Amino acid sequence: MLLNSKNIHILKKEGKEILLVGTAHVSKDSAQEVKELIEQEKPDSVCVELCPARYNSINNPNTWKNMDIITIIKRKKALLLLVNLILSSFQKRLAQQLGINPGQEMIQAISSAKETNAHLVLADRDIQVTFTRIWKKLSLWGKMRILFMLIFSMFGKEKISEEEIERLKSEDVLTVALSELARSFPRLKSTLIDERDQYLAEKIKLAPGNKIIAIVGAGHVPGIKKEIDKEHDLIALTKIPPTSNYLKVLVWGIPLAIIAIIASTFTYSPPAGFDQITQWFLWNGSLSALGALIAMAHPLSILTAFAAAPFSSLNPLLAAGWFAGIVEALIRRPRVEDFEQLGNITTLKDFFHNRVTKILLIVAFANLGSMAGTFIGGAKVIQLFINTINP
Repeated sequence: MLLNSKNIHILKKEGKEILLVGTAHVSKDSAQEVKELIEQEKPDSVCVELCPARYNSINNPNTWKNMDIITIIKRKKALLLLVNLILSSFQKRLAQQLGINPGQEMIQAISSAKETNAHLVLADRDIQVTFTRIWKKLSLWGKMRILFMLIFSMFGKEKISEEEIERLKSEDVLTVALSELARSFPRLKSTLIDERDQYLAEKIKLAPGNKIIAIVGAGHVPGIKKEIDKEHDLIALTKIPPTSNYLKVLVWGIPLAIIAIIASTFTYSPPAGFDQITQWFLWNGSLSALGALIAMAHPLSILTAFAAAPFSSLNPLLAAGWFAGIVEALIRRPRVEDFEQLGNITTLKDFFHNRVTKILLIVAFANLGSMAGTFIGGAKVIQLFINTINP
């Protein structure tokens, strides 16, 4: 009997019967078990561990075609898109290696819910909200580390390890793909996993009807069982926290301090002040241009990064990578086939050959170079100031 399966947990909550199904995201058996359970129990609602964005990507795989890359850059969503594509690449490599599409049990649950006329509930928190809440928790240094980790994760092995495959039998693809992130930033576990457990538990409780089947990764089962009897504020869990006053002071304070130091140096020694400006421009411009060069940008895009970085580094609302990326998009406009192939990117070579992902890499690498240039150039400015007032 299906209900005796070790993967199915029967919960009672306020007159509702909840069948919590812990699935293995890389198991064909999980998809079959989901199908048989829904057909046998005929629930009022079926909850799936998907957010609207991931649900739409399943139902509308061609949504990439309608993308406007320049608008994405202007709206500061280039990094989010790059992260999503890195996750997608991880899933595609996994599918090729195992001969199964990860998340097949979610696709089966959607299909079975429609066949049995059950109400479908997208129970997971929006992936963009999760990433944004993670981003807001990080310090400036933490954000730099995360940028490096996410981008250079693409340079790693193309074959997924046995350890990662084993973890996928109890965790979801999102968590495993960002496992290095969770290990490097342990305090982010609450946002990446714990908050999602709370969100899932509350959405499952609120599902219509008296009999509910909830399909989640097995790794979420203990957390959901722990949180199911508690009350959780869904609005609070999806709210984007404001930037802390400390970070605001830091991101605006550094540029203002650099300007003030250069101005002060001019009062002591104009030649030293000009030397500071030269150092600032050279380090910012050169390292941002180097980032664009590593991403194999067009020469005009590289020149744009060089010219923009010294100024954008003094304005937290701007970034050199945005300018370089827009120039690249205008010079090497992505073709229809570039957008069509976004869902099929699996290797590092694919990222550099596809014009859309190449633009995203240019944005990211030029920004990383500019960040490095800000710290090194700023250090040079301070050093010259100290040498000037203490000859």
